[in-house]
Amino acid sequence: MAAQEVFWRSKRLDEMNSVEWESLCDGCALCCLHKLEDEETQEVFYTSVVCHLLDFETCRCTKYEERCSLVPACVKLRPEDVDSFHWLPPTCAYRLVHEGKDLPDWHPLISGEQKTVIESGASVLSWYEVKDNEIDEEDFIDYVLE
Repeated sequence: MAAQEVFWRSKRLDEMNSVEWESLCDGCALCCLHKLEDEETQEVFYTSVVCHLLDFETCRCTKYEERCSLVPACVKLRPEDVDSFHWLPPTCAYRLVHEGKDLPDWHPLISGEQKTVIESGASVLSWYEVKDNEIDEEDFIDYVLE
């Protein structure tokens, strides 16, 4: 595929249609890790606590369409919020495209296969320790990633 033909290089995030937008998600599920924010500095810290809605076979949400009502803290990424994407993992396609960077070789739009995300070690399956429904929320601090 020539560089000018791929939508993620020729369009800004806010110019993409819903199919293009959704296809940018690599399925790493790193956004499904709980995050803690320092109220004074606004610094965001990832934990190794993952949402209980995650399917560990597919690395996708089991209730994707209902996720925000079932998990009020779930963040729905929208094109109009790109300026606040600084908290997304550095490998996230939304963040990479916003920053004018290339997608990694393991991204399904490059590799042609969803499984390359998991095989490369880029998914949440390489990071999580516990599901959020297995511990108390006040214990999330004990799972902050370095």
